[in-house]
Amino acid sequence: MIDIFKNFYRGKRVLVTGHTGFKGSWFSIWLHELGAEVVGVGLEPYSEKDNFVLSGIGKKIKADIRSDIRDEVKMKEIFAHYQPEIVFHLAAQPLVRLSYEIPVETYQTNVMGTINIMEAIRATESVKVGVMITTDKCYDNKEQMRGYKEDDPFGGYDPYSSSKGACEIAIQSWRRSFFNPEDYGKKHHVSLASVRAGNVIGGGDWAKDRIIPDCIRALEAGKPIDIRSPKAVRPWEHVLEPLSGYMLLAQKMWEHPTEYCEGWNFGPEADAVSTVWEIATKLVQCFGKGELKDVSAPNALHEAKLLMLDISKAKTRLGWKPRLDALQTIDLVADWYKKYQNQEVYSLCIEEIDKFLTV
Repeated sequence: MIDIFKNFYRGKRVLVTGHTGFKGSWFSIWLHELGAEVVGVGLEPYSEKDNFVLSGIGKKIKADIRSDIRDEVKMKEIFAHYQPEIVFHLAAQPLVRLSYEIPVETYQTNVMGTINIMEAIRATESVKVGVMITTDKCYDNKEQMRGYKEDDPFGGYDPYSSSKGACEIAIQSWRRSFFNPEDYGKKHHVSLASVRAGNVIGGGDWAKDRIIPDCIRALEAGKPIDIRSPKAVRPWEHVLEPLSGYMLLAQKMWEHPTEYCEGWNFGPEADAVSTVWEIATKLVQCFGKGELKDVSAPNALHEAKLLMLDISKAKTRLGWKPRLDALQTIDLVADWYKKYQNQEVYSLCIEEIDKFLTV
């Protein structure tokens, strides 16, 4: 595999929370291929068809641990045992509509779970870098035409979005209180950042109420694809885009601990920002079959109609930029779902990472 990080991750002890999830499984595969000693902490995967299950990555990494980030004592025990050097915190309750059904659990997981991870970092001497993954929905969404910048106010209408806004405030507080760059080398040795991605899509995602899994389930069943919010505009990006940003940022934080410990957006270029209907239409074209059905309802649960990210800071200061346009993104997503039943999935994921890196 091509290594754009020039052997930085080889031999590094890296702990990933939420490694059994969609993003976490891709992250674990990529880090493992780069030679990192990956310790994964997560719940049981969502389904037997998940990328985590089909790729078998749990059997390849250094440790595959089932544990809940709401358990502060257990988190500290895991950190103490494995002594990670870099922590990527992805574990979350990630679904907007589900957050209306389980608002308390959403807050417990997303806010207190994140605080537990930061406390585990604080208690573990070995940790040098902590990258806390939140979401573009952490911003107080005014459905404005410009993209949100890293210093825009946090907020959120639904329990999921507001929990992530609260999460960002907690990260900011812990950074100022316990991991202050001004105290680096005197009171602590940790560089802590938060990162926000757009609507991440890719192979191996089977979650409910997400456009790509919904499309694939309908296509595989030979049914029309129900589109709940056809006009909603989102910053769509392939899962490998933000992951490449997180890894680049962690490397920079390791090398320059006080220069990059802040918030960062990793979204697509403006031309990849499309409606749900447009994305579903492109996917149907890639498969050469399927029909879309508008099932929008006037009294549906509130979901934002317009959301975009400003990524100029990551482009300017990190030298990061998205590799794929909207069409290339959908092509790569469709490729996984077309092949996963007839190809060894771990090798399929490596193949897709290489394709992504050579665009």
